[in-house]
Amino acid sequence: MTDEKDKKLGDVLKKVASLGMGAAFMTEDAIKNIVADLPIPKDIVAGLLQNAKTAKEDFATSLREEFRKYLSKLDTETLIDYILTNYDVELDAKFRFKKKDATSKKNGSEGDS
Repeated sequence: MTDEKDKKLGDVLKKVASLGMGAAFMTEDAIKNIVADLPIPKDIVAGLLQNAKTAKEDFATSLREEFRKYLSKLDTETLIDYILTNYDVELDAKFRFKKKDATSKKNGSEGDS
């Protein structure tokens, strides 16, 4: 009987550990759904949710900083020159005419003030 309890506890711990690592990329609801069937105290669940939130925030901050550093090193003049020299610029546009309502017709065009 003790071996069965140890095995169940080991399975729970494995699931919690793997959840802890992957929680940064999961929604709060997904985490709650996964841990709902686990026999773990609510304070541990709350800790997992807080850790996931913190990990997401840290990841987003780190990503923003990396992009900022990368973009700050770019020589935009050289980049634009390279793009215009080596690529054709193609523009696809869509125009749509929308009928004016009766009030707009009486008051003239909306842009005249």
